[in-house]
Parts: sequence; C-alpha cells; structure tokens
Amino acid sequence: MATQEIKATNLAGDDRKFLQKHSKWLSKSTLRAKWIHSGDEHEDRKGQTLATREPDVIRSWAEARDAKPATVGTQREQPRTLRFDFQGNGGRLRTIDWDAWLRTFQDRDLVFLYQEHRRDGRESNFFRLDSPEREDG
Repeated sequence: MATQEIKATNLAGDDRKFLQKHSKWLSKSTLRAKWIHSGDEHEDRKGQTLATREPDVIRSWAEARDAKPATVGTQREQPRTLRFDFQGNGGRLRTIDWDAWLRTFQDRDLVFLYQEHRRDGRESNFFRLDSPEREDG
C-alpha cells in the first residue's frame, strides 16, 4: 500500500513523525485533521475534524459531554473496544476507569478523531479511534 499524502494541520514534531511512519495505514480523516495538543486549542470552524493523541485533551472532551470511559464486553481485565458512555445510555457498554481506558489507547497507538461542534453549531459527541494496525487505511 502506498504512503498517503499528509494534509493535517497544526502538527507537532511527534505527531508529524507518527503520521509519516503510519500514513499508509491511517484513515484519510486522520491525515487531514487539525491536530490538537492542549485544551487551549480548538476548532477553526464548526464541524472540523480534530485529532489528538494527548490523554488530557481526550479526557477534557469527554468530561465536557458527561461521557464516561467504557468498553464493550465482559468483565475482562484488559478493555477490548474503547467507547464512551454518554449519560448512562450504554446498553452493552461497561464503564471502566480512566487509567484503563487511556492505557489501552496508548498501548494500541491509537489516534482520537473528534468534533467539538457540528456544522450547525450544536455540540458534537462524534468521535472515532483510528489505528495504524487496522488492515484498510
């Protein structure tokens, strides 16, 4: 698979290296998102796709939406699929502590893609996790 063009903005040195190393396995959304490194950085426009690998940014985004870290499945020690439970509407989701969620996120070398607002200006709960280990980039 060929390396994809990186059009992401606001990249720090480590992010740029990560994208260069993994670009052929990451989604096009990850490669063109605005990268966020702290809670002081925000979208340039409503509906913009943002990306981060910073635990504090992820936690702040989730807590602003009353979202609890969660996983799908049984009471296994290691979380499988990482999710967020928004306002207790989890169904099959099992809430987990932040340490377990973030440790799994970092161990899997994931990227957190998200929006702060929808295009119409309403707050957005959209997020997706991207992985350089997935088979289709």
